Amino acid sequence: MFGMGHFSSREDAGRQLGDRLPEFDPKSTVVVALPRGGVPVGAAVAERFKLPLAVLLIRKIGVPWQPELAVGAVAYGDELEVTVNEDVAIALGLSRQDIKKMANAELPELKRRREMYLNGRPSISLTGRTAIIIDDGVATGATMRAAIRIVKQRHPERIILALPVASRSTLARLQSEVDEVVCLLVPEPFSSVGSYYSRFGQVDNLEVVELLNRCNRESDSEGVGAA
Repeated sequence: MFGMGHFSSREDAGRQLGDRLPEFDPKSTVVVALPRGGVPVGAAVAERFKLPLAVLLIRKIGVPWQPELAVGAVAYGDELEVTVNEDVAIALGLSRQDIKKMANAELPELKRRREMYLNGRPSISLTGRTAIIIDDGVATGATMRAAIRIVKQRHPERIILALPVASRSTLARLQSEVDEVVCLLVPEPFSSVGSYYSRFGQVDNLEVVELLNRCNRESDSEGVGAA
């Protein structure tokens, strides 16, 4: 389902997503947010429906001389999962080996975030549940494709992709990988994700931890984090 809109903040985007989503059973549904920008969006949805909030351990692989341009993504799950944006890699002449080196460089930060976000607590199980994957927006889709793969490793019964804004062509490719898509804004032509927000500042790790703690305390969740 598609619509039109503009967002004052990530929290506002999450509230608008909540208006479009149906009611969910808290015992069988988990919000899975992509760090870090997707966490305030996901937290607003989780609080609306009193759902547990999990954060996926995933990092965009940015081009060294243009960090906002994703050549791929690396996720820290059962095994290291690297997704490559083939069009960007070919255009820039980057080999698989180049991208693997760039992915390995992200591992220390992924491990650090795991320790910080989980803080010794168990992760939230997705097995047999509905997983609502949320980010603040999708441009090339490299990070989201890796996220979907990692979530599928967790054996959910159903996957819903919920986004404030996305590129039309990318969204069309992602639709076949999930059970349902809810996206509020699908502009054509597509600009950067941040251009559809009035406020789009950096989200820091302390805010992520605070939102995880708050949502999972309110939902009486058994753990924190998805990986």
